[in-house]
Amino acid sequence: MSSPISGPAVPFWKSKRLEDLSPEEWESLCDGCGRCCLHKLRDEETGEISFTNVACRMLDLETARCRRYASRTRWVPDCVTLTPQDLREIDWLPPSCAYRLVAEGADLPAWHPLVSGDPQSVHAAGASVRGRAVSEREAGPLEHHIVDWPGRLPRVPRRRPRSPS
Repeated sequence: MSSPISGPAVPFWKSKRLEDLSPEEWESLCDGCGRCCLHKLRDEETGEISFTNVACRMLDLETARCRRYASRTRWVPDCVTLTPQDLREIDWLPPSCAYRLVAEGADLPAWHPLVSGDPQSVHAAGASVRGRAVSEREAGPLEHHIVDWPGRLPRVPRRRPRSPS
């Protein structure tokens, strides 16, 4: 007896609510870009957010990953432990953040490691802080480091068509 032909499985981020993800699925949504680990400034009068290129001291600027992720709140007490409920309140996640995208019903970009299968694709696409961030230990005043790229979607370079041989 033959088995029915089935199409490709629907990825968990499309088939489950964020609240229903396993801890492993939840953690795998993080693409490792490090943009959320950049300091942000909020204008007290307007509430407007300004991104900086200054990274939390716990962020490894080469890998764009937290050096002590499991114990990060011990080292940085105001570090946010993101939950599905928080996504309704937080307005500072970058537009490329998978948690934000999935919460908004959007799909993950092609460079996301869950889509590409390659954890380095986030760096190759220019979506991470690698080569763009400075450590808070060396930065000086945050106001001197305001940038707009963390608040924009990464521009993925188009592949040039191959010339005929």
